[in-house]
Amino acid sequence: MSIQVSPSPIPNSNATILTSTLLDRDAYLTELLNQVTASKSEGWLQQLRDRAGNWVRHSVLPTTRDEEWRFTDLSPLRQVKFNVETLHATSLQPNILPEAANSRLVFVNGVYAPELSAVSGLPDGVVVSNLAQTLHVTSLQSRVQQYLAQAEGALEVFTALNTAGITDVAVVWVPKNVVVETPIHLVFVAAGEEPIICQPRCLVVAESGSQVSLVEEYVAGKMPSQQQVYFTNVVTEIWIEDNAQVNHTRVEWDGTEAFHVGKTAVTQARYSRYTCNAVTLGGKISRHNLEILQTGEQTETTLNGLTMIGGNQLADTHSAIALNHPYGMSQQLHKTIVGDRAHAVFNGKIFVPKPAQLTDAAQLNRNLLLSSKARVDTKPQLEITADNVKCAHGATVSQLEDDEIFYLQSRGIDQESARNLLINAFAAEIINHIPLSSLREKLTQTVNSLQSISNDS
Repeated sequence: MSIQVSPSPIPNSNATILTSTLLDRDAYLTELLNQVTASKSEGWLQQLRDRAGNWVRHSVLPTTRDEEWRFTDLSPLRQVKFNVETLHATSLQPNILPEAANSRLVFVNGVYAPELSAVSGLPDGVVVSNLAQTLHVTSLQSRVQQYLAQAEGALEVFTALNTAGITDVAVVWVPKNVVVETPIHLVFVAAGEEPIICQPRCLVVAESGSQVSLVEEYVAGKMPSQQQVYFTNVVTEIWIEDNAQVNHTRVEWDGTEAFHVGKTAVTQARYSRYTCNAVTLGGKISRHNLEILQTGEQTETTLNGLTMIGGNQLADTHSAIALNHPYGMSQQLHKTIVGDRAHAVFNGKIFVPKPAQLTDAAQLNRNLLLSSKARVDTKPQLEITADNVKCAHGATVSQLEDDEIFYLQSRGIDQESARNLLINAFAAEIINHIPLSSLREKLTQTVNSLQSISNDS
């Protein structure tokens, strides 16, 4: 587990003791590293990349022998040779959410696409741009350096690989006491004829007293039916300062042959509020690590998750919440809908050390299996040493009940519609938390089309 029960981030200086003379321990990982580090930059950014690269050369890709990866076999990833590809983005048509039509950043294969982006009408001082343009803002140069790649878990192997290959970053910066009414839409497109690796990076900073709503979306440049093979390795760092609020929606629509590994690292200062609505739909193998670090008292954390998979997909969600200070509150509900031979994994950890008195934490994982061959592995966990807390956790695994389907059929609803109605109701508890109505409608339509994953095969 990469998250630590400590109020301060992992010191990245640990990586500086490694030198480029270290033997490469994993040939495939080294090949990926060489692909993403072909270009060179200057100054502090290159130093950051070099330190991370040295750490990657000292590391190996996780296997099922590692406890945190024992249900997620990455051997299919090793069978593909990936390349970095830069495309002209003019032919792509990213999904445009009406609520965020003028506050949209689009990145293609991890590189900013200004011709597909539109940012206007935001409050004064709000920065929604890529790294190169952000560094032109003199007041932000040193602060970006202070935050980028400094979140908890920076030395986890996929996170370090992303840092070693940083070429561009989506930056959202909200100044002190500014409320951004318009949702900010970040779209990351993977496109190419050959198998490619792309490494999007996001940095979100909400200064004290600010509020912002963010939608982070991952899509394929081709239709999923075209079975494009690619590997997306993404890192999102979110820093929420005193009394700030971030509402974060993350949707992964990758193609059925794609590989997706994502890290969301959130650091919450005192009195801050963070909500995450994470939806996983695509990918042959997908993994999302959601890690929350509380650095001050009386924070509020709400995590809503929904995984909908079929075929032979594998979707793995790992979350960790470190509540290190008093009066913290966290609520987590993660749901999975699994059909065909698909495999869902959930592992959630909540740490409540002795200083975190009067913490209120709850965690629930609910799983719906649509096929006798579908599989789920779930492990909710609480680690508590404080003695005055209110904490609970649990998990359920179920199938559609015959008597519920029969009841609906007795009201004139055919069997297939009855099944879809029950599936929709199961998913709606998560989808309804998403603040954008257009995205809610699109996700609801996706749930309604789940007939293809709801049969035994």
